[in-house]
Amino acid sequence: MESFSASMDLVQFIGKLGDLKDEHYHLILVQSAMIELMIAKGVFSRQELEQTITKADRLMTGSPYPMA
Repeated sequence: MESFSASMDLVQFIGKLGDLKDEHYHLILVQSAMIELMIAKGVFSRQELEQTITKADRLMTGSPYPMA
């Protein structure tokens, strides 16, 4: 009976993972559309966006404990 319960837990986990993937896809789609619309409206340029992304990426990939 324990094996059945573990199997059901796995099925539920896989279902939740599938739901998260769908939600992630939808959020990325909306984000991409909003970015393209803001560029088209002149809120910011593609170059400004790329510079901001590069700057944020450097902050995220840096060491959390820099040497003094």
